[in-house]
Amino acid sequence: MTTATAPPTAPVTPATPPTAAQLAAAHGLTLSGARPSLPRYVAELWERRHFVTAYATARMQATYSTAKLGQVWHLVTPLLNAAVYYFIFGLVMRASHGVPDYVPFLITGVFVWDFIGSSVNAGTRSVHSNLGLVRALHFPRASLPLATVVQLFQQLLVTMGALVILLLAFGQTPGPSWLLAVPTLLLMAVFAAGCALVMARIGSKSPDVSQLMPFVLRTWMYSSGVMWSIDQMLRTDHLPHWVLMVLQLNPAAVYIDLMRFCLIDSFTAHSLPHHAWPVAIGWALLAGAGGFVYFWKAEEEYGRG
Repeated sequence: MTTATAPPTAPVTPATPPTAAQLAAAHGLTLSGARPSLPRYVAELWERRHFVTAYATARMQATYSTAKLGQVWHLVTPLLNAAVYYFIFGLVMRASHGVPDYVPFLITGVFVWDFIGSSVNAGTRSVHSNLGLVRALHFPRASLPLATVVQLFQQLLVTMGALVILLLAFGQTPGPSWLLAVPTLLLMAVFAAGCALVMARIGSKSPDVSQLMPFVLRTWMYSSGVMWSIDQMLRTDHLPHWVLMVLQLNPAAVYIDLMRFCLIDSFTAHSLPHHAWPVAIGWALLAGAGGFVYFWKAEEEYGRG
């Protein structure tokens, strides 16, 4: 009697374990720090708007927390700069010659430039100086440069109140044109925010850029008509045409001239150049939208290395 033998069975190979990417996808996990879509990024940034304002307010309060005068330095600093510029440019170099209302002309330019230049300079360091926060938490990195601009804009509103008092003290008369200072401030804020976003991305990858910024900003300030009249310079014949175009289209100079037109009687009495408002709006849109997209495209790279 023979017994049947079972056929040999094939060896059972263990199933291939799922990869980490497959496990993450199965459980709905996403890469931390991954760049979201642009609409989603805007929505996340809006959800954190209270963090931006709170962070900006805390930074403003901490800036001069160890100084005896405290927040008064927000006002004293631009006034001291204006006094130095008046002595050097107004008296020694006679830049005030032919410029009516030179003191209001100067302090208005100094206050506006202080906001624009400080926004660009602070934006350059906003990401790199907060690497610990960037690496520890997941949040839209644009919050950091935008918070610096919000902080400086809060300071600007304080100094604008002081500027109004100074203008009244120097004989300026309030008029309907003063209302145009509001859209001018908003355009300046959008432009400064866009520049801060651009410089924040550059500064996060090349920290040495922050060492060059004082020289760049000083050159930009001198070419923006803070201490002297670009209009008088445009009347000369010895400058090349392209230099005149650069001076006319310089965004800082445009915003300074707009603010002077709004607040100073001798400027308001003359018609504003036709290109001023279109150029101001164009620079705000270009810097604001372009700077935001430029910063967003590197969202995944911040904090690496």
